[in-house]
Amino acid sequence: MKPIAGIISAAVLGIALLTSPTIAHAAAPDYVALGDSYASGVGTRTYITSSGSCKRSTLSYPYLDAARIGATLTSVACSGARVADVTANQLGPLNSGIEFVTVQVGGNDAGFSSVITECAKPAWLANCDGAINTSQATINNTLPSRLNGLYATIKSRASAAKIIAVGYPRLFNGTDCNAGTFFSAAEMTRLNQTADLLNSKVAASASAAGFTFVNPTSAFIGHAVCGSPEWINGLSNPVTESYHPNTTGQQGFANLVDDHLN
Repeated sequence: MKPIAGIISAAVLGIALLTSPTIAHAAAPDYVALGDSYASGVGTRTYITSSGSCKRSTLSYPYLDAARIGATLTSVACSGARVADVTANQLGPLNSGIEFVTVQVGGNDAGFSSVITECAKPAWLANCDGAINTSQATINNTLPSRLNGLYATIKSRASAAKIIAVGYPRLFNGTDCNAGTFFSAAEMTRLNQTADLLNSKVAASASAAGFTFVNPTSAFIGHAVCGSPEWINGLSNPVTESYHPNTTGQQGFANLVDDHLN
């Protein structure tokens, strides 16, 4: 038989345990990823079946970073998306409770895919300079207002979020090692300059909106098409994988972006 004091002590302890407040655990932050094929993960060759033609990959930087910071991710990034597509189709998950948003869009507005396709042809068959000129004119004259409108809408819907606009890498190191493409040194230089121009406009719109801008240019130097190691696919089979970050390139993006997810 237990002593009376022992019985009382046990009873008091039991009451204390029953009445002590439960230790609160911080909820996982909510993260929404918006954008085009660079954000969805095209180039990694592994896609979520249910994402269909949007080609979202768990190897894309939003998934990698969400896992690193313990966030609940909603990725609505979609291959082929332009600014208008993000506005029309991707903003549904945004609300005042979202902690983080990444947005990477503008490359398709600039027609990068068609420009690369044109410039990859032999010189006698292509009008690379004309395609680049058209792209640069769009970047200079049309894209800023599109981005400004999109960014304002994102900011109004995710009013408490830290919002990160992500730029694009240069695609070339100055060497074309793919047998099926015919980029000249001058064309590769101009294409890289176009990527820089695109980044400058994205950065300006991001700054005006109060967003953080992540510029991947420096990190990808030496790792573009034909780099060592190569972070961006060259001409690939299937062709849709071409000129997009591979799994290592997506890890490179993840390293840049997660510095700002805090």
